[in-house]
Amino acid sequence: MTQSKAAERARQTDQMGSVGNALRSIFRRSDASVVIATLILFVLFSFSNSSFLTPFNLFNMSRTASLYVMVALGQAIVIVIGHMNLSLGAIGGLTVVVAGWCMDTMGWSPWVAAPLALLTGTLCVMFNGFIIVKSLLNSFIVTLASLFIFTGLVQGISQGFPYSNIPKEFTMMGRNDLMGVPFLFIFVVIVLIVLGYIFKYRIVGRRLLATGGNLEAARLSGIRTDNIILLAHTLSGVFAATAGLLWVSRMGSAQPSTGTDWLIVSFAVAIIGGTALNGGEFSALGILASAIMLTLIKNGLIMLNVNVYFEQTFLGIIVLLAVSVESIRMAFSNRSGRSQVKSVV
Repeated sequence: MTQSKAAERARQTDQMGSVGNALRSIFRRSDASVVIATLILFVLFSFSNSSFLTPFNLFNMSRTASLYVMVALGQAIVIVIGHMNLSLGAIGGLTVVVAGWCMDTMGWSPWVAAPLALLTGTLCVMFNGFIIVKSLLNSFIVTLASLFIFTGLVQGISQGFPYSNIPKEFTMMGRNDLMGVPFLFIFVVIVLIVLGYIFKYRIVGRRLLATGGNLEAARLSGIRTDNIILLAHTLSGVFAATAGLLWVSRMGSAQPSTGTDWLIVSFAVAIIGGTALNGGEFSALGILASAIMLTLIKNGLIMLNVNVYFEQTFLGIIVLLAVSVESIRMAFSNRSGRSQVKSVV
């Protein structure tokens, strides 16, 4: 009898240990918490407001989340290597203005305007990367300076006026859908799948992560870290410029004010999505989930009739909470790792 009770207690202890290990495993994953939080928010809003699950609302939210993903990728790709791009929003604005100027003022075809605008945004951020590599200046300083430079170009080119004469064929990507699913959402999911594959299975993805994880160790292992840094900033430009073009496609006009709120959005989505601020981590699923979560929160604020001018305040609080949670998660993971090493020894 005593032996059976002891066996039962041992079995219960093993079960509790298994549950605890599973929870610790989930917590150590950078994207797990945001996926769970997003699902909880979705369920809560579904029950709290009857208009939440309407096709119109879901369509609009998925388009907004898609744009947030592209904006966040422009930041995440440089955070992965331990850098940042403060000029992200200005690059988006410059891309928008160049595209609008080409199509509205010059009357050029979207097939000419879009590649030219994309090339402009990409080259500008590539130039940032070149300066960082050659001068060894901190990315914060370089991109802060370029933020003002590119913002000045946006205002100088547009004179503060929007470009409204955008051809209808250019707005198809931002406004049309496939069986109710926006083209924008399909596009960003494909981009995320490709990026997830690259970071997990391709050499270039591993080199990006290695450079962010430990720059000196990556250099000593034979990785040409200068080229990796330049590549990361170039890709940041590609994503920022693409986000700008998609923004024009959705809105149907090129607004010079585009990108003014991208900096906080890019950091919020990237960090909440599991991109470690000190580099070396990337999660495609986490970025998608965090973009959806941020969209849900903004949609919820609208439903609660919260003043739109307080939106930035909430975003700032969310970023602060995300960084705090990430800090706790990293400390927990490090402590757990040390405990495992001790147990092995």
